Amino acid sequence: MFNSRLIGKVASVHDLASSERSRMYDLMAENYDGVKKEAFEKDLDEKDDVILLRDNQNQQIQGFSTLMILEELVRGATTRALFSGDTIIDKEYWGDTQLEHHWGRYAFSLIDKNPEVPLFWFLMSKGYKTYKFLPVFFNEFYPRYDKPTPTYEQEVLDTFARKKFPLNYDSKTGLVLFEGKKDRLKQGVADIDERRMKDPYVKYFIERNPHWQQGDELCCIMPLRKDNFNRMALRVIGNNHN
Repeated sequence: MFNSRLIGKVASVHDLASSERSRMYDLMAENYDGVKKEAFEKDLDEKDDVILLRDNQNQQIQGFSTLMILEELVRGATTRALFSGDTIIDKEYWGDTQLEHHWGRYAFSLIDKNPEVPLFWFLMSKGYKTYKFLPVFFNEFYPRYDKPTPTYEQEVLDTFARKKFPLNYDSKTGLVLFEGKKDRLKQGVADIDERRMKDPYVKYFIERNPHWQQGDELCCIMPLRKDNFNRMALRVIGNNHN
């Protein structure tokens, strides 16, 4: 396991103390414009669990990621998706891998619990940093610049996107469109310069989501199978998973 200044823990959303919820909201407001407390609370309440990241000195929450399980029929078969909601880490702790470690263990537990039911990760990419998580840790994911999205995976993506965002999902573009009415990344959090545009994944993200600065989000899907986690991911998660 990599050295870390953070301590991670998975908690039920319904067990969160009011002080923890307040700190989570503050972290969102520090990194996003347009964050509304009522909307944040409502969004949080629909989730199942949350990965809390605390600094190992003062036990202050310095990051979190909310999680929920979705279930739908795709081609007549029960299909599940792990949906990641609000996710943020204080800038001082960027590069720490505790979030990836605990998220990976959470995903592996879902795979082990019900291996016969297809499971996917349904992710919304509001900025390039979220999208870049995919090629760093996964072998197969969509959409991507170097491969078309297979028909089945596109059906899975459309099914869950329509279910979760019936009024905002545009299947033609693969985007959830908020027209600037939802929170969006503050300037300086995930800015894109000429150097970053040389990365084909960053370039592709911008081409697919040209109005990301307004809060539009690119819908992404990837199979949650153990063989879809690459070597970097397995190192971060821990080598006791096969």
